[in-house]
Amino acid sequence: MQFVGIDIALETHVFAILGADGTVLVKPKPIAEDAAGHGALLAALAPPGEALVVMEATGHYWKNLFAVLAAKGYEVALINPLRTHRFQGESLERTKTDAIDALGLARFGREKRPAATRLGSQAGEDLRELVRHRDRLRRDFDDRVRQLHRLVDLGFPEFCRYVRTLDSMLATTILAEYPTAEAVAKATPRRLAKLRYDGRHAVGSKLADQLIAAAKRSVGQHHGPAYRVQVRDICQDLDLWRRRLAERDDDIARLLDEHEVGTLLTSIDGIGPGTAARLIAELGDPARFDSAAALAAYVGVIPALRQSGKRRPTRAGITSIGNARLRTALWMPTLTAVRRNPWLKAFYDRLRAQGKPPKLALVAAMRKLLVAVYAVAKARKPFEQKLAA
Repeated sequence: MQFVGIDIALETHVFAILGADGTVLVKPKPIAEDAAGHGALLAALAPPGEALVVMEATGHYWKNLFAVLAAKGYEVALINPLRTHRFQGESLERTKTDAIDALGLARFGREKRPAATRLGSQAGEDLRELVRHRDRLRRDFDDRVRQLHRLVDLGFPEFCRYVRTLDSMLATTILAEYPTAEAVAKATPRRLAKLRYDGRHAVGSKLADQLIAAAKRSVGQHHGPAYRVQVRDICQDLDLWRRRLAERDDDIARLLDEHEVGTLLTSIDGIGPGTAARLIAELGDPARFDSAAALAAYVGVIPALRQSGKRRPTRAGITSIGNARLRTALWMPTLTAVRRNPWLKAFYDRLRAQGKPPKLALVAAMRKLLVAVYAVAKARKPFEQKLAA
């Protein structure tokens, strides 16, 4: 049996091979991230079934090599870098190089015998890519809104008294046409009132009169053409990003309809299509975990209690190890669920009645919500609420 360790990098990987007795069969050797490099690796390996390949989940650089090895029938274990880092620490290594890392991964495979990693379905992979792409679009959108806030605070600070949110279609439509207080002050009330911001609704005469009156006495009237150009560009960007977000939401909803587990997760009150898609994107199939406790540990919804000697704290925050992206995404759905989901609301209220702090009760409710997610994925049936008599 061969144990193969591959240190993943951007353009060049390094692999090493150990035998069953720990002898080095192939010293650390670099291979390029191309067809020739992949061919050299395959030529050095034993036949499928006689080799266990171990590599770290380093960014996205592992995906092409993983696909090649899996297609040839090799067992590939994708390892959390934290596990291998702690394993390497046991040998008290002072030096870190790609060659040492490759040998360490091979040694990890020989001693720990990790299970082979199974990639999810194509629908799950597509959902993961689209959900993360949508997150990037949303960050870009929010960045533009913050830039617009700065310009409006300088060019027409009174604007937000009448239009509360600058990320709305109403705000961007008005500002694209009248980007500064000077422009609004010179506007014709009738034309501003008839300005349509979503194809159906108009600004209205009341809001138009309020904006023009505020613009005439605004403290930002002295700002010139440079501010007008920036505001118009940002408003156009926001309109484009808003359309793209709507299109990606439609794509995600369509893919979710094709995913068996993703559709079932929406039967849990508090988990809508967006949250269900994010769960599938981050977890794949939740039923792949050995238990609901293992799923909660992966997400990181477990206490980080530290007791030693006479130190016996009674409370602890949640662990810093886990999927922080998913914890963040589950926070608002949990807040919704403890209000609308009778089963989870009863659990939350019981903890609060026992004197538990609100935040602790919410984290416990999030863990309970993950238990429901695991149960639905495991049973492949819609969620059924069971309330105590």
